[in-house]
Amino acid sequence: MRTGTAGGADLPLDVRRRGGRPSAPAVVVEAVLDALPSPTLLIDADGRVLLTNTAWEHAAELLDDDRVRVGVDGDYFAMAHRLVADEDTGNLIERLRALSRGECDSVQADYALEQRDGTRWYHLQASRVDQAGQVVVTHTDVTSRVRAERASDWRARHDTLTELPNRAHLHELIDAELARPGRGPVSVLFLDVDGFKEVNDSLGHEAGDDLLRQIAGRLTGSTRVGDTVGRLGGDEFVVLCRDCDTAGAEALADRCRAGVDRPFELAGRLVRLGVSIGIAGIGLAGADDADAPPVRSTDLVRDADLAMYAAKAAGRNRVRLFTADLRSAAQRRATVAAELREALHGDQLELHYQPVLHLPSDRCTGVEALVRWRHPERGLLPPADFLPSAAQHDLIGPLTRWVLRAAARQAAAWAADGLWLVTGVNVGAAYVAGGTLVDDVLAALGEAGLPPELLQVEVAESAVSADAEHAAAQLTALRLAGVEVALDDVGSGFSSLVELATVPAGVLTVDRSLVAVAAGRRRQAAAAIAAVVALGRVWGLRCQAEGVETADQLALVGELGCTLAQGFHIAAPMPAAEVPGWMAARRAHAAGGA
Repeated sequence: MRTGTAGGADLPLDVRRRGGRPSAPAVVVEAVLDALPSPTLLIDADGRVLLTNTAWEHAAELLDDDRVRVGVDGDYFAMAHRLVADEDTGNLIERLRALSRGECDSVQADYALEQRDGTRWYHLQASRVDQAGQVVVTHTDVTSRVRAERASDWRARHDTLTELPNRAHLHELIDAELARPGRGPVSVLFLDVDGFKEVNDSLGHEAGDDLLRQIAGRLTGSTRVGDTVGRLGGDEFVVLCRDCDTAGAEALADRCRAGVDRPFELAGRLVRLGVSIGIAGIGLAGADDADAPPVRSTDLVRDADLAMYAAKAAGRNRVRLFTADLRSAAQRRATVAAELREALHGDQLELHYQPVLHLPSDRCTGVEALVRWRHPERGLLPPADFLPSAAQHDLIGPLTRWVLRAAARQAAAWAADGLWLVTGVNVGAAYVAGGTLVDDVLAALGEAGLPPELLQVEVAESAVSADAEHAAAQLTALRLAGVEVALDDVGSGFSSLVELATVPAGVLTVDRSLVAVAAGRRRQAAAAIAAVVALGRVWGLRCQAEGVETADQLALVGELGCTLAQGFHIAAPMPAAEVPGWMAARRAHAAGGA
């Protein structure tokens, strides 16, 4: 502890030396200050140091920094100029003077001290101790707390896997750039990796995480100084491009695509991927932002997302610039989805049925259930008008369950009238992936009282390629329950034969695209259809040709060994009430022809 003589002046606390020793009150003050763990000083109204405690002396020696070399009779205010940022120093000193005059109860301030081994942070707290205006000032080292707070804040604003800004921080950065005075054009790139799910499924999540880190590094390396790459989540990334016009944004998108296009080494394998990119912004030529331009980060990211989905729809691994028609289309889809939710609970959906012809007997033995929407304003809508919206807004599950229940009830009603028809219901890949297929089918059968052999579940090839093992387990359970399974649209996708062979189906459908070839290239069509039929025979499956539009096509699929056929040449889809009459007319025609 060091004390000052204060020039022999009388001090209210009598902090002075008498015969080389401080007075009794001074001893008390010294003891109190010395007991404080933080570096502490006692100053007078003019900032002159009267006392320093042992913690202060030790801190000064440890820091070995001229900026904190102030002792008894030193000028504390001068030292404050060296410690606190210039713009804050005057304010701090004035507040300390006001405290000395009794105009406030305390003064607090935080400051950083740059040192050779890094930055340390301190909390300054000052209190007035007597009527003469003496002030005790403590300097508490809060470095550990500040570092913990900053680390926590960093974690809250960054993706822990890639260390890129996360969704919340990206929006903060975009909004800040949009509000920056004098800014130039602002572009946002929305990137979605094509094929990421396949990597996760085939190589595991560790490889997927490694892939995301590599992609983050390549995207960061593709950007300009001043641009920001962030990760929204999953395999979605966003790039904020400051002062970037259309040409610059498209050039940056091309560099990002080129970066992702290079092979990735994952789990000892080389993997090639693509990336679909959407671009949106303010001040971009051709971007249609003049009509209600986005003014918030959420608007820009949403529009870039819409452009990205348009790039995917155009074939993946492409770049698409946002235009106003994309937003209008999205709004229309949202409207359709909202109306479809109401239709599911109302009386607007109905099923039409397309007969299936058994070629060896020339008899119709089944039908396929096809959903229609009798819209109160737009009339009868085909599936193409609302299924895309249903898929985008998670309505495929509820819609498929509705179709299963309605088809089962109708098939049971026909059976009760003596008309035994196997009714087929299409289920998509997303629905199979949901895992409720078996429970939903059995519930529909139980509710309708329909024998399981009168229901056929038709599963698209894409449902198998998405997760062959999961799909096979569900379809096996259905066949064990007596429900027929058809592997639909074979020849339209890229599933491996190994995957298709695991599907416990009883029927293989020839995709309509193969049947349609017969219109002008009979030899090519015959070869393609014959290949599918031969595959079905090897697997012990009956083959059903779809999309039969002409007599020539019907004759061809019969010659090549298809057991079943369906298409407009046989009959168009019709309401349930028309099916019995059509069946009777068909039988009468067949009998007359015989």
